[in-house]
Amino acid sequence: MKAESDLLGLCLIRKFEKNQEIQAIGATCKTIYFMISGVGRIYYLKDGVEVTEYFAFPNELIIRAESLFTQSPSKKAIQVLEDSLVVSIPAKPLFRLFEQHHELERLFRKLIQQAYVETLKRLENIQFLTAQERYEKLIEEKPELIHKISLKHVASFLGITQVSLSRIRGQKK
Repeated sequence: MKAESDLLGLCLIRKFEKNQEIQAIGATCKTIYFMISGVGRIYYLKDGVEVTEYFAFPNELIIRAESLFTQSPSKKAIQVLEDSLVVSIPAKPLFRLFEQHHELERLFRKLIQQAYVETLKRLENIQFLTAQERYEKLIEEKPELIHKISLKHVASFLGITQVSLSRIRGQKK
């Protein structure tokens, strides 16, 4: 299929080592990333403390959408938390392919919509659930998080301190 071969022609598979940044704070996002293996995260600094906003696992996108679509520098970074393989797709050539292959445009629209809905769910969880309820929901939906990711990143993602997370985990045992 022509669309598939054109897309593959843009893809570059890159290796990143544990804790390596894919995109630094202040960079303008010009690339869409897709996790093949490993775990990625999006984080920002608040009062000098890292706050994790998003985790990406294999077969998930990880991009700074607000930077990509506005072409402005991002206040957030993308980092891998373990050795990872990532597909890197330059956005401008990909967007040109969308004009030729509408099935690719539909595919990426669906992937972006899915990521957007996940972000909204996370915000709603922070707004409407207690810390314990957020933790329980996270364990239920993504049990691999607890085993693959440091507790400081999990706590940050949940919007709580590491001490609070330890207390919640202690109550569960």
